[in-house]
Amino acid sequence: LDSLDLTVEETMCLALIGPSGGGKSTTLRLLAGLETPTSGTIRIDGNEIAHEYRQLREYRQRVGVVFQAYNLFPHFDAITNIALPLEKVHGYSRGRSLEKAGMLLEQFQLTNHRFKKPAELSGGQSQRVAIARAIAPDPDIVFLDEPTSALDPEMTAEVLEAIETLIESKKKLLIATHQMGFAKHAADTVAIIAEGKLVEVGNSSQVIEYPRTARAQKFLKAYLKF
Repeated sequence: LDSLDLTVEETMCLALIGPSGGGKSTTLRLLAGLETPTSGTIRIDGNEIAHEYRQLREYRQRVGVVFQAYNLFPHFDAITNIALPLEKVHGYSRGRSLEKAGMLLEQFQLTNHRFKKPAELSGGQSQRVAIARAIAPDPDIVFLDEPTSALDPEMTAEVLEAIETLIESKKKLLIATHQMGFAKHAADTVAIIAEGKLVEVGNSSQVIEYPRTARAQKFLKAYLKF
């Protein structure tokens, strides 16, 4: 990233879009506390994200992250993938963590798959388990890093519907995505990032339908052409 300066006010769902390799995922990882910047500051809800390990660890416990490769524990079944972090990181009892995990699996229509390991799940099912795991401790913000990039269209629809339920429940989301239609439909605000710079930011419909900058126009013209 090159002196990226992004300010967003009163947004429940922010979508980061732009060309591959342009800096979307790096921006998301910085905001999620998974990377630390070499210079500058990051503030969310007025609070600066500290670089000191202990404070950074505390911040990470208050956010949820969903990765494009799911990152589930391969040797645990679906319900344990959700329950174990609640127990080991957030101090839930074993019974309470399993109860919460069971409720989330039901919410995402995965009850019949609760004892399946990731290798026995489809990509869409695995990503929905990952989303359930991310929201289980009721985080302040959920970060989703291209959550549908490894999925076919049918599985993509499953995951986007799951994300829509989070939006409807007023959960704060930040999504890096190539799904332009979803970004326009679901996000309040869209930011275009390319070559490590912020190209444009604003209302999702305005940015996608009527981009102001030449770089944004070039990206969207190429992406929406087909």
